Amino acid sequence: MKILKTQTLRGPNYWSIRRQKLIQMRLDLEDVAEKPSNLIPGFYEGLVEILPSLIEHYCSRDHRGGFLERVQEGTYMGHIVEHVALELQELAGMPVGFGRTRETSTAGVYNVVFEYVYEEAGRYAGRAAVRLCNAIINHGVYPPEELAQDLADLRDLRANSALGPSTETIIKEAEARDIPWCLLSARAMVQLGYGVNQQRIQATLSTHSSILGVELACDKEGTKTTLAEAGIPVPRGTVIHYLDELEDAIADVGGYPVVIKPLDGNHGRGITIDVETPKEAEEAYDVASAASKSRSIIVEKYYKGNDHRILVINGKLVAVAERIPAHVVGDGYSTIEELIEKTNQDPNRGDGHDNVLTKISVDRTSLGVLRKQGYDMDTRLKEGEIAYLRATANLSTGGIAIDRTDDIHPENIWIAERVAKIIGLDIAGIDVVTPDITKPLREVDGVIVEVNAAPGFRMHVAPSVGLPRNVAAPVLDMLFPEDKSSRIPILAVTGTNGKTTTTRLLAHIYRQTGKVVGYTSTDGIYLGEYLVEKGDNTGPLSAGVILKDPTVEVAVLECARGGILRSGLAFDRCDVGVVLNVAADHLGLGDIDTIEQMARVKGVIAEAVSADGYAVLNADDPLVAQMAQNVKGKVAYFSMNPDNPIITDHLRRDGMAAIYENGYVSIYEGEWTLRVEKAVNMPVTMKGMAPFMIANALAACLAAFVNGVDIELIRQGVRTFNPGANQTPGRMNLFDLRDFSVLIDYAHNPAGYEAVGEFVKNWEGDRLGVIGGPGDRRDEDLMLLGQIAARIFNYIIIKEDDDRRGREKGEVADLILKGMLSENPNQEHVVILDEIEAIETALKKVDKDGLVVIFPESVSRSIELVQKYQ
Repeated sequence: MKILKTQTLRGPNYWSIRRQKLIQMRLDLEDVAEKPSNLIPGFYEGLVEILPSLIEHYCSRDHRGGFLERVQEGTYMGHIVEHVALELQELAGMPVGFGRTRETSTAGVYNVVFEYVYEEAGRYAGRAAVRLCNAIINHGVYPPEELAQDLADLRDLRANSALGPSTETIIKEAEARDIPWCLLSARAMVQLGYGVNQQRIQATLSTHSSILGVELACDKEGTKTTLAEAGIPVPRGTVIHYLDELEDAIADVGGYPVVIKPLDGNHGRGITIDVETPKEAEEAYDVASAASKSRSIIVEKYYKGNDHRILVINGKLVAVAERIPAHVVGDGYSTIEELIEKTNQDPNRGDGHDNVLTKISVDRTSLGVLRKQGYDMDTRLKEGEIAYLRATANLSTGGIAIDRTDDIHPENIWIAERVAKIIGLDIAGIDVVTPDITKPLREVDGVIVEVNAAPGFRMHVAPSVGLPRNVAAPVLDMLFPEDKSSRIPILAVTGTNGKTTTTRLLAHIYRQTGKVVGYTSTDGIYLGEYLVEKGDNTGPLSAGVILKDPTVEVAVLECARGGILRSGLAFDRCDVGVVLNVAADHLGLGDIDTIEQMARVKGVIAEAVSADGYAVLNADDPLVAQMAQNVKGKVAYFSMNPDNPIITDHLRRDGMAAIYENGYVSIYEGEWTLRVEKAVNMPVTMKGMAPFMIANALAACLAAFVNGVDIELIRQGVRTFNPGANQTPGRMNLFDLRDFSVLIDYAHNPAGYEAVGEFVKNWEGDRLGVIGGPGDRRDEDLMLLGQIAARIFNYIIIKEDDDRRGREKGEVADLILKGMLSENPNQEHVVILDEIEAIETALKKVDKDGLVVIFPESVSRSIELVQKYQ
């Protein structure tokens, strides 16, 4: 077997709307294409031996062991790879469960689809699954050491991809509240929400965090001075810069014991507490100096008591944890080294921030702390005797946390909340040393020793002892109060033809509301009237530009087939999903071989509509109308035929629709009729002569109306939207030259040719067509273009695209010519492969009052050529 292609899907997609994080592998089974698993000697036994945990996979059978039954009875290798990829992730600590395997139209080639938690780990799991199955097919076994390495690599990828415990906590709470989120490219920032309603976090810093507050919190001495001036109990201390200042500094703070730490330290780095001798003081100075960027060292009076972390969010105390330094407890016979090893075997302990607790590591600092207690690594502690391995109580060095939220004295709560406001932090971690948190600090000589910006949440979310606290909830309450949405209206448009015009018309209608509209289309990304990026921007990356922009109030997104297949949608759901039509275009690409499969691709937009949103569907297209069956929200139809039975039935049920009736674009809601405007008064309809443009207008008006846009603003929008070369390049751009007219349209499929033909047939003069087609279309599609053109034009010039997409020169033109002559053997025509030469020939040949229709490869080049001629 070999992997032909791997894609990462990140949003609603062809395979699933709900399961949005999927790996799709195109897998060639090669020699085992015709061999089910029961015909491969030893395969079942080898698979069970290396992955016995596959017994937990139910598969399509509704009981434990169902998948292995299928392997024993005989199933194909793509299906097995899917399950192995899922299980490898599961064993590496990434629980996943969704998968699909389907054969493509290429014999022996399958699409293997499975869920992932982290992209890189998911892609690795796919490769490892193929490697594992190949090994068992060829040798009957997969070496256990190779599986161990695969799982170790997957765990490393998981650790490298994870966002950190505090960020993960906030994201989980955001997901629980249905707040969308995405990673930003810089500085490990996360965006919560879309557009103008977005908020950002970086660990536990937020968009509400004051830079002045953060800078003050990082200045330990400045923090202490500020708090002391406000009457907050803080340690006596001073700052020094040189070793020879150390002795006087210790005397200034009242003598030993003291704490020595770097001025700009964090996470307990470089801190030595309970320093009692000059020798210890010099050693502590060296440690602090090495950990300090500024070489500035704080010398403080050491206050005896327990270390506590108080978390204040948005001015309110939300959690308190007592932190105990890394330690081991004697059992009467084990050495300290053996006790550390036993302690680290606790499944709750992991490396770094991987788990609830961190493994205890031994270094020079640990050995020094042990020596101070009279111990070394070979000491055998008595039963119940405690040996500390760190002087500070940070969880990152192996400490534990005990929840004390319900124990803190009310006066201490008042002090902590006041401290956060004095320093100016929206999220503050306040370190307190006190012998008894249940009593006021002043009564027991307790002090505030530090205030931290971006405090860790792990000790509160998963304390070693006591109740876990949902500290992410107040963060999101602060960022998104009850009256503030995290979302903006998203209107998504798809279909085979008409997407760009409908998208731009819909965006234009929304601009009448005065809101900032961001939209994507085949010709660019736009914010309001301004072009952000030129070119085909109908995929998820382009949509992401709009959704991440903090000025956008409404998003109108053209969603093409390619982006949906490559990556899925850029959003988790939309408020309005418009499906215009489904026609035979791009078939044979991306394993989409039938028009029914293409309808499933386009149907992703309809299925992604939110429960209280609307799918706007074309009732005149049976494949589109059928999508209503899978819509979770509400459905509104549009139709060029007021007698369409789907429309009449829908209105009888008090549904909503847009209909072309008596020359008007009208919106129906039950028995009510709202006439928007006569089609002839809408520039987009070419004075009512272009039926498919009227259909586009119906869809756009209905999409705006169901999303709450006032009918007067819709009316204003359709009256003022002029589909010229500036507004919609390549979409029915009509140029009046001296003696004739030119129409440029980017139709490149049979349905597009038919739609333009409905307008062209109304032209009374000479009709000359400059036609071609993309080389990656099927032979029958290119021949059909020729047949349709023969029914539209008096004279035809056949040209070819510069990019032939794998075809030989002249091959596309020959197929179009063949189709044209099959329709009309006497059709007047000429073949001119070069597009510019073909256009220039047409402009010279057309009769007075005639019409030249150009279906270009390069819209901008063609428009420039015609305007120059004009």
